[in-house]
Amino acid sequence: MAEENQFDGGSNRDENSDYDNLNHNNYDYNNNHDEDSRDHVSNENDDISEKKNGNDDYGDANHGNASDQSNIGKNESDQGEIDRGADNRTRTVDNETENNGNEENRNEEDRAREEEHDTGRHTQILERVREEKRRRQERQKWRKLALTAGAVIVLVGGVATASYLSSDKSEQTAQTGRMAQADSADEKARAEEESRKAEEEAKAREEEQKAKQEVVDSYTNLGLVQVSGYLNVRRNPGQDADIIGKLQENSACEIVGTEGEWYHITSGEVEGYVHSQYILTGEEAKQKAVEYVTKMAIINTEEDSLNIRSTPDSSSYENVVGQALKDERYPVIDEIDGWVQIKEGYISADYVVVKYALNEARKMDMREMVLNQYDNIVISKVDNYLNIRSEPTTDPGNGNVIGKMTSRAAGEILETLDGWYKIKSGQITGYISADPQYVAVGQEAKDLALESASLMAIVNTDKLNVRSEPSTESKIWTQISKEERYNVISQLDGWVQIELDGGDSEEGGSDDRAYISTRDNNVDVRYALSEAIKFSPLEEKSNEQASLRTQTVNYALKFVGGRYVWGGTNPNTGADCSGFVQYVMRNVAGVSLPRTSREQAKTGTSIKSSEMRPGDLIFYANKSGTVNHVAMYIGNGQIVHAASRRSGIKISTWNYRTPKTIRRVLP
Repeated sequence: MAEENQFDGGSNRDENSDYDNLNHNNYDYNNNHDEDSRDHVSNENDDISEKKNGNDDYGDANHGNASDQSNIGKNESDQGEIDRGADNRTRTVDNETENNGNEENRNEEDRAREEEHDTGRHTQILERVREEKRRRQERQKWRKLALTAGAVIVLVGGVATASYLSSDKSEQTAQTGRMAQADSADEKARAEEESRKAEEEAKAREEEQKAKQEVVDSYTNLGLVQVSGYLNVRRNPGQDADIIGKLQENSACEIVGTEGEWYHITSGEVEGYVHSQYILTGEEAKQKAVEYVTKMAIINTEEDSLNIRSTPDSSSYENVVGQALKDERYPVIDEIDGWVQIKEGYISADYVVVKYALNEARKMDMREMVLNQYDNIVISKVDNYLNIRSEPTTDPGNGNVIGKMTSRAAGEILETLDGWYKIKSGQITGYISADPQYVAVGQEAKDLALESASLMAIVNTDKLNVRSEPSTESKIWTQISKEERYNVISQLDGWVQIELDGGDSEEGGSDDRAYISTRDNNVDVRYALSEAIKFSPLEEKSNEQASLRTQTVNYALKFVGGRYVWGGTNPNTGADCSGFVQYVMRNVAGVSLPRTSREQAKTGTSIKSSEMRPGDLIFYANKSGTVNHVAMYIGNGQIVHAASRRSGIKISTWNYRTPKTIRRVLP
């Protein structure tokens, strides 16, 4: 029992607290009963108290000695106290009998009732003690069972956990194996796919190489052009023969004969002569030609030309930027939803054949080819300029003028309105009068176009060097811009001589020769018509100085389209550059200028281009650096000048060639 109490420790002490309270209540009950007895016998109370106190001391001693024993020992101590209390009560009754003989019978009956009552209480206490002991033992038994069950559960849980971990590890091992197998299968599939793609790519390259070789082998006597830019094809062998076509760099031709230093060739739709110096032949040509075979779009339309558009959209004519002639070849950049993208723009896939090929010659744009550049041509019939407006109305006066068409300039009719044509000419889209006294359409326009078309050099780079001789070793004496079209005087292999302006000297003088290179594809040489230029008229200003400048410029513009006459001083009948400026300044501003541009360049004050105002004078020099031409600045980056015998008095961009100096002669 001691070991059992020690094992249960604090639990037994908590559970026995109910038992201790129960005995304490019984003890209080016995004390109350003794106090009732003192009401009958006072003298005996001292003895009873002594005995009770002695019993209390004994009980306390027993309780102290049994503090480390089991709860059963405490119960027995309490039972002894109860028994001793009963003995004391019996002795009290005996004393009462001796002192009170005359009440013996009544006391007898009282004692009997008290003994009967005490005996019943004693029996109840014992039964409660036994019941409490039984319950405690029952709780201890269930506690042991619970502890045992807990231990079993822990053991079973540990076994289950170990089993689960072992099983999970086995599953992980199996899963790892399956994943490894899957990875191996995926890797194998990827390897097979990569191998398949590599085989397909190798096969495609092989087929492509075979197709390219077949193109080269289709030539009996291959010639490969080796120039930068293009090579002229002439009608006859000789530098003076007419140019009938051109071969771009790395283009191919079939050599059919030799005449001195010239090869007689056929290429595309062109048959003529090229200088042998620029043609690679034999096996070397065949080996090198393979790398230049590429996908080409070959124009296959029943018409003479096919529109080239800036975007893959045929809903409007406004995006047309050029024409591709029948049988011409263009390297393919991409093929997009019914369109073929080439360097120049987009062409309809319905009218081309795309295949591997070498580039070949293109026909020279002869005079009649100019008509292929327009679907519905309109020609300006005025002697000077025809206004282009932003809206089909003249109500604002000159307020809505956005450009001008020179005499015989051409445009494309986009729409016909009441008394107006909506046109596109050059970079300008707007409205011109439909009055037949100002414009020509239909067959009349075609006839005028053929009469007016001239061979022009059209620059497609921002700035292009101009040299005094057809050689890169020659001095650069000015630069020209892409804003202008320049009349061609003559063509050489790799070079074009252009007309700039007549200046003060006789046109064609050696000092004014200007050559530009065609070797870098920066120039397109073809028959063309003049087109519109941007222009916004100046408004009258409120202050006197600004008003004077505006009046001077507007007066000068009245002579646009007039004749250029070397030595002339009256624009009404014809004037050269310095005579034109001298006449305008004298008649509007009252300013007297010297006769020649070289002397005029010494008047007024020098200013920078950023400081230019309408009415200022801009001077240009020849190859020797000597001033030989003058123009008047009219604002918006433009000038008016008597340019040349071919061009007459015209509007140009202020830097159509590099200025020598800028002078201010108006206040």
